[in-house]
Amino acid sequence: MGNFLDIESDFLDKLISTIEEHMSDEEFGVSHLADSIGMSRSNLLRKTQKIAGISVSVLIRRVRLNHAQQLLRSDDLTASEISYRVGFSSVSYFTKCFREQYGYPPGEEKAKYTAQKKVLVQKERRYATSKKWLIPAGVLLVIILLSLILPRIEKSDYTPGKKSIAVLPFKNDSNDSSNLHIINGLMESVLTNLQKIEDLRVVSRTSVEQYRNSEKSISEISEELGVSYVLEGSGQKLGDNILLTVQLIEAPKDSHLWSEQYNRLVTDIFQLQAEVAKDIAGEIKVIVTPDEAERIERIPTKDIQAYEYYLKGFELMNRYDDEYLIEAIDFFDLAIERDPFFAEAQAYTSVCYYFLDLFQSQKQHTEEINNYADRALLASPELPISLIAKGLFYMHETKFDLAVVYFEKALEFNPNSSMATNFLSDIYASYIPNTKKYLTYALRGNKLNVALVDSSAMSISYLHLSNALAQAGFFEEAEVYAQKSMNFDENNLFPQYLYPYIKFAQGGTLEGTLESLKTVLKKDTTRLDIIIEVAKVHYCLEEYESAAFYYDVFSQMKENFGLGIFDNEEIKIAYTYKQLGRLEEAEKHLAVYKEFAENDNSIYKNLLLSAYYAYTGDTEKGIDHLKKFPEQKDYFYWLVMMIADDPIMKNMAGHPEFSLTIEKINDQFWKSHSSTRSMLEAEGLIKPSRENW
Repeated sequence: MGNFLDIESDFLDKLISTIEEHMSDEEFGVSHLADSIGMSRSNLLRKTQKIAGISVSVLIRRVRLNHAQQLLRSDDLTASEISYRVGFSSVSYFTKCFREQYGYPPGEEKAKYTAQKKVLVQKERRYATSKKWLIPAGVLLVIILLSLILPRIEKSDYTPGKKSIAVLPFKNDSNDSSNLHIINGLMESVLTNLQKIEDLRVVSRTSVEQYRNSEKSISEISEELGVSYVLEGSGQKLGDNILLTVQLIEAPKDSHLWSEQYNRLVTDIFQLQAEVAKDIAGEIKVIVTPDEAERIERIPTKDIQAYEYYLKGFELMNRYDDEYLIEAIDFFDLAIERDPFFAEAQAYTSVCYYFLDLFQSQKQHTEEINNYADRALLASPELPISLIAKGLFYMHETKFDLAVVYFEKALEFNPNSSMATNFLSDIYASYIPNTKKYLTYALRGNKLNVALVDSSAMSISYLHLSNALAQAGFFEEAEVYAQKSMNFDENNLFPQYLYPYIKFAQGGTLEGTLESLKTVLKKDTTRLDIIIEVAKVHYCLEEYESAAFYYDVFSQMKENFGLGIFDNEEIKIAYTYKQLGRLEEAEKHLAVYKEFAENDNSIYKNLLLSAYYAYTGDTEKGIDHLKKFPEQKDYFYWLVMMIADDPIMKNMAGHPEFSLTIEKINDQFWKSHSSTRSMLEAEGLIKPSRENW
């Protein structure tokens, strides 16, 4: 639908209401609408265009189509029956208009809507239950989801180094579009070969794809990507030959540094890919170790037809849609049939099956993910994508410690692998919470993945980095990126409620935090993640009546939708109800929390159990568990930030060891923060002083 439905206008509301009253009247048009509201046709046209940005006839059609969409989602009527209900006398015309508006025929609406709802609920269940370490509770949920689907990080704020390069999509000079996969494969292989060089930073394929048809200058592109060199290329397949032209440009000066034209037989395509990469490395004067040179020269398969099938599959796989993933697997299977030891084809088949299963409650492809990964490793044990595929199998099996081993090994052989880096960031943010490693991989990913897709993606990217910095105690830096996130997308509410917590961490008050959160909640009163935050601050202020109001809304919505989310918050709900004499309800929420805490296997288990025993009045057990928590390292600041303000934890305040233990928890965090800063500065991932941010 167009944005006119979201425009706040009494006039527009009146128009839409009038159209809906005459929904089934196919004769109801512009003149009838003008008469119904008592306006001249010309005035109606001008005012509608000014407010909604569309003509009146388009407005009428879109209101009809929107109503049809709702009916298709909820009724058992056929598309033909619905078309007449919304004022289309011709079913074919209705189908045409619906397809133009939504991109698919009306017959697919219900299935798409049902599938979309299923995926969203599965995502929320899976990610919200695992993202329990974040306060605000919902921020990481959206960060991880979007980092998987859209692995794009913001424009680099780092000064471009001398050894950084972007390989732009190669142009297909042939009139035959069927050869496009070969030219794209050349670009991908050159980029991948360069990524194997540790002395060179290579931005990811995802980052450069946006410039495929861009008219931006090289200097503009290099500034956006934060690189010093840009490689352009074009090629074509002529019979049995490949003609490839590349030129290397020193980006800041936009000056031509080197160019070469290669004319090789198709059978020599692998030597060509290696030769181009080594020539570029030589021109930039980066260090290529003997092991790296050997990996660059590796030939993936001796069967050119198998390689063509692989390239077609790879092209489809990168669309990350189930339909295309299945089609990609078919091409990979054809490649494997011709060459059973084609490791890349085996590994990417495993990756496709992983993404097909990613949001399914009932996993269907466990065996395929594992078998294809093992076959890839057997064929090429040092191939990064083989190692990543096996890591994804362990992700699929929730064996995250084993997944880490394979992702880190992949980085040894491809230090520029954004895929391995992104998954490691995900693991340390969500499954094996570790502040230092989460921030480290988030920053490394930031330097590899630079994509300015649109303002929304930019907003999420800045949010990602802001949260990682705040989790590790870099609040001033986090504030900068949170503000940037808000500036890029005023409709993105996540940075808007992350920001008050950053300010609170810098010395703000709970009262001020609450006021800011309520302002954000007014923008969307259905947001469970913001509702739980407002309730929590009321709870910390011991305003139990107000907290209960929001907890009631949250609990009811959670129950209605069957969501297993934010179980770590259940103890606060229980305590709030207990203070108000709602004891039976309190016990139910406490039982949920107890099960959650007892089954937790993270570094936070003792902290969770300490709160439980503090609630039940067993202060000694509560203190015993609390005393064990400072033994941990690299925990997230959000979870410990409000311990001293938590009414449940205050129940232990009279114990002689309570204050000392809280002090140790804070000391341990800041000690870890200091070592993290030193490490990141040494690696060049952050600048020594704030002025450089």
